[in-house]
Amino acid sequence: MSDLEIRDDRTAGRLEATGDGTGGEVVGHIEYFVLESPARALVPVHTVVEPAHEGKGIAGSLARELYAIAGREGVVVAPLCPYVVKWAERHPDEAPAADPELLRAAKRRLTEHPGRL
Repeated sequence: MSDLEIRDDRTAGRLEATGDGTGGEVVGHIEYFVLESPARALVPVHTVVEPAHEGKGIAGSLARELYAIAGREGVVVAPLCPYVVKWAERHPDEAPAADPELLRAAKRRLTEHPGRL
């Protein structure tokens, strides 16, 4: 999708993509939370692209923007979302690996608070 707009709704824990010509409709999103300890990190847990918009690079654009936001904020991304994990493996220049202890802490937080991202 050529005219993709991505907005960070930090309060809702969603990075949302809207497409030109969709009337502002959300065509994809990444659900994430902010981990505070042992270090601050953005933790993506789920990526969704609406079926009518699959195959247009939306999920990759969302993952790229999540890493860009983390870079601007001086924090890391600790991906738990399988899609973001795979995307990061394919783009190591844009997606630095997270410390294993940070990933363990993110998994613990998700397990302890499953309904509260």
